[in-house]
Amino acid sequence: MPEGDSVWQTAARLGDALVGGELTRCDLRVPKLATVDLAGEIVESVRPRGKHLLTRFSNGWTLHSHMRMEGRWQIFEPGESWRGGPTHQIRAILGTKRRIAVGYRLPVLELLRTTQESLAVGHLGPDLLDPAWNDPSADEAVRRIEREPRRTIGEALLDQRNLAGIGNIYKSELCFLTGVTPWTAVADVPDLPRLVDRAHRLLLANRDRPMRITTGETRPGRTLWVYGRKRDVCMRCGTPVRAADQGALGEERVTYWCPRCQEGPSPSPATWRPGRG
Repeated sequence: MPEGDSVWQTAARLGDALVGGELTRCDLRVPKLATVDLAGEIVESVRPRGKHLLTRFSNGWTLHSHMRMEGRWQIFEPGESWRGGPTHQIRAILGTKRRIAVGYRLPVLELLRTTQESLAVGHLGPDLLDPAWNDPSADEAVRRIEREPRRTIGEALLDQRNLAGIGNIYKSELCFLTGVTPWTAVADVPDLPRLVDRAHRLLLANRDRPMRITTGETRPGRTLWVYGRKRDVCMRCGTPVRAADQGALGEERVTYWCPRCQEGPSPSPATWRPGRG
């Protein structure tokens, strides 16, 4: 599932392609929107909200989309061949004279009044990439996380109702930088405000980068501390990085950690995913 910085970049590309233009083509290929035609409307803005995208039109309506694991928005020049998947996977086409945006495999696509966007995103916690992010935003995120003190910090960080924008990559990286395993209880995490501040700064730093970096290094294979490194060793201490599933049954996410640099509980070695070491 895309992280908040990837969704921000998608919104920026869609905005550059569509905002200010009049729709010359609108094709929404989901049953409940099959008869909707927004041709002739002006695209006023494309806004990210956590992992959600809100495309607003001049008639007071908003197209809400969420990419989840497989979805993707692609931008094409008029006349350019579309690449992104077979035709039957296309869920949305929004075209102007300048560009065409094609949404592939979008699991969430709905149209709602712009004044009622809260129906789709009102449950979300503070958005880590909100331009208006401030101390009260951070305080609210901490308060929401602390509501469930016995919950694991890994699950709490992924819960978009606490703070919006963190995915599995940042979850693993933030836990490493905090020095705790993702299975540590929220109540046992030292300095939650610092963790939330670090989350905001990491996403902000990567918002406009083509490559996600948490280590400060740009060399291939050294941009992330632990995520995706189960066949390698920790860059800080040389211990083999471990990987295991975390989350409720059916919603597990592979999680990475260094058993030496990170303190706290971890699953039984019998459940670890195979890798180096």
